[in-house]
Amino acid sequence: MFHSLRSYNYRQWSWGALLSNVGTWMQRIGQDWLVLTVLTPHSATAMGTVMALQFGPALFLLPWSGYAADHLDRRKLLLVTQGLAGLLALGLGAVTLAGVVSLWQVYGFALLLGIVTAFDAPVRQAFVSDLVQDDILANAVALNSASFNAARMIGPALAGVLIAAVGEGWLFLINAGTYALMMVSLSLLRVGDLLVEGRPVRAPGSLLAGFRYVRQRPDLLAVLVMLFLLGTFGFNFAIFVSTMSVTVFHGNASQYGLLSAAMAAGTLCGSLLSARHPFPGMILMGVSSAAFGLFVALAALMPGPVSFGLVLFFVGLAALVFMTASNSMMQLTTERTMRGRVLALRIAVVMGGTPLGAPLVGWVVDRFGSRWALGVGALAGLVSAAVATVYLIRHRRLRLNRSNGRWRLAIDPSPWSLDSVRVAAGERVT
Repeated sequence: MFHSLRSYNYRQWSWGALLSNVGTWMQRIGQDWLVLTVLTPHSATAMGTVMALQFGPALFLLPWSGYAADHLDRRKLLLVTQGLAGLLALGLGAVTLAGVVSLWQVYGFALLLGIVTAFDAPVRQAFVSDLVQDDILANAVALNSASFNAARMIGPALAGVLIAAVGEGWLFLINAGTYALMMVSLSLLRVGDLLVEGRPVRAPGSLLAGFRYVRQRPDLLAVLVMLFLLGTFGFNFAIFVSTMSVTVFHGNASQYGLLSAAMAAGTLCGSLLSARHPFPGMILMGVSSAAFGLFVALAALMPGPVSFGLVLFFVGLAALVFMTASNSMMQLTTERTMRGRVLALRIAVVMGGTPLGAPLVGWVVDRFGSRWALGVGALAGLVSAAVATVYLIRHRRLRLNRSNGRWRLAIDPSPWSLDSVRVAAGERVT
């Protein structure tokens, strides 16, 4: 489960990424709580607007962010994006501690951070393939998700305690410090050991090459549709969990942090389970998205915070099995020279759907209540599973066969397996 940690560069990357992600999740909880309870009278619409501003730039900057991830030095680009994100966290912390923070300022910082993240996120994901060989890339991607979700469990729990103890401003300053630690981690890498061969040649049309590549791959198109549905309507956890905690269960910041940590514990288990799959496929993505929809529907029916938190564990587990499987599949079956642009497209679909979904989900909360908003997320999971089923029937001939008196499901092998892509790219397959 942990064999990619034998790589020196991956170990150095891992500790920096873990600390940085802990700080990021602390800031997210602090920012949500600041908007929901200090700057507005429990306005889910305002929270949706913050999310739209923070994640929208990933969609609009897609051609340039993917191009940068494939053509520029990824380590140096990460040093720049991490430094800029740290400065933004420092600025938000300063105005909050000074007592002059207002909603428009939070909107502004969210937009600027969204622009930085639009370039940072695809580079972060593609950079993992610079740290390890392809034969352990699926394990490295899964452990990267495990690190992210360990932070997602630790960060909200710490945030809930620190908000009550010292306030939101200090969370933002701590996050700025974790970005600095990430930059230290990047500076300690053995640059000569990075797998940076195969950078694409800069040529006319390179910005849009990722779109042309994906258009020829029905498997990638199906995954992107599933990611859009879940990212737009299903993964609005900041709205779901915070509004259920505040408006339904009438809890404080500590309860919000614990509920977020409960779901994060499930995501951590989901990413660790995914580390045991050398090559996740469409069936796993279809099953996990269906499970996500069913558990979100069940969460909407829970009568109290304890039962709600218990179901959130399984929501997080299903969500991360799907996200890790889709990430691994897209990296492993994509030519190395195209990975940055394909991953940028993936991130733009996930994050870019937020400007559409978050305000809508926030409006549903304000108009009909949090439980109905969870119903929207549940429906997204079930429709996503239907997309996977349609793909398997049309392109992999999913069928029901009778053998030895028993009915069994059967599918054809994928024409876009790892070995097929390597052969197409001119690589030697052993």
